[in-house]
Amino acid sequence: MTGTAVAGHPAAQAAQEPDVRRIIHVDMDAFYASVEQRDNPALRGRPVAVGGDRQRGVVAAASYEARRFGVRSAMPSVTARRKCPELVFVPPRFDVYRAVSARIHEILARYTPLIQPLSLDEAYLDVTRPLLPRGSATEIARELRAVIRAETGLCASAGVSYNKFLAKLASDHRKPDGLFVIPPRQGAAFVADLPVERFHGIGPATAARMHALGIHTGRDLRARTLPELTRHFGKVAAFYHGVARGVDHRPVEPDRPRKSLGTERTFERDLYEWPDMLAPVSDMCARVWHGCERRDITGRTVTLKVKYNDFRQIVRACTLMQPVSSAGELLVHAQGLLRGCFPPERGVRLLGVTLSTLLPRAQALTRQLALALEVQSPDSVSIGGNGVGRRSAGR
Repeated sequence: MTGTAVAGHPAAQAAQEPDVRRIIHVDMDAFYASVEQRDNPALRGRPVAVGGDRQRGVVAAASYEARRFGVRSAMPSVTARRKCPELVFVPPRFDVYRAVSARIHEILARYTPLIQPLSLDEAYLDVTRPLLPRGSATEIARELRAVIRAETGLCASAGVSYNKFLAKLASDHRKPDGLFVIPPRQGAAFVADLPVERFHGIGPATAARMHALGIHTGRDLRARTLPELTRHFGKVAAFYHGVARGVDHRPVEPDRPRKSLGTERTFERDLYEWPDMLAPVSDMCARVWHGCERRDITGRTVTLKVKYNDFRQIVRACTLMQPVSSAGELLVHAQGLLRGCFPPERGVRLLGVTLSTLLPRAQALTRQLALALEVQSPDSVSIGGNGVGRRSAGR
């Protein structure tokens, strides 16, 4: 097992400073692929890709053995096979991954109620005031990694620091199966030499814009003033300005609401005809609505994603006055968005449907009843002889 690495002074020093938070970022190593290797001993030590071994398939996850050949998630299966001829493809088992994830989150909850899941395989923990006395955040991280391994047979990497940004950087720093600590006095220095591509929240397009401005490292970013960054990057400039100095005030949000629910599908062959596209869109709407019913939520914004065979992608969306109430209604709106993209400019490789602006279904029903009562109330609206609606005076 990889030992604990510490940038600068011991992390226990942070625990002695009352105003310093103690944040852990836990990230399961090659989660989907590791579950498959755990459950099938014949896959252990071999390059494994979770996904479809098809002409139009995509890699959902890759084991570390596969990553050594350059295989990455979201890579077309044909490209992955070309990079690693010995690659073993395994179909995904999302029900299993969700069950294992739930087990891991049960373990994390033994240490703190302040847990913010980011996905099935990673989460932030605020252990400033832990449930179990373990002395330091580093000791908690070390223990929970050992418990995860003992109870699930899987490896987790962990990063410990005084904010979320640095904790996530730390968990990446010694992967796989590593533990790394960035204490308060070393935060700004750790960021200084880091390429901006390594900053969470800076994607390839933003990194290219920064390079064009001569910003290549955290030190370069720190040299720019907030007004200058705002001119180029808008509201997100404040975040860049802060993290370049090792500053991130975002709290761990255990009750952070889900922002969207969606699904997408890549096709074996390009689609050109309306019936061929409508059938998978109908299926995806049913799946999305099933997920909404399980969570007892609904939403007002319907989004359709279309990816063409040249990998160009467009997104169309509509926000409704009232939340969606059924799979059929979701399909009506998705179908309307699809019709606006028809006939397709090129063959369609992928379609996706997402529902967002989410709210509890009980709240949606209350809103709908309130609107219905307002419309039906004889005291709220009267119709004059000229057919013009007018609000009645209070009596």
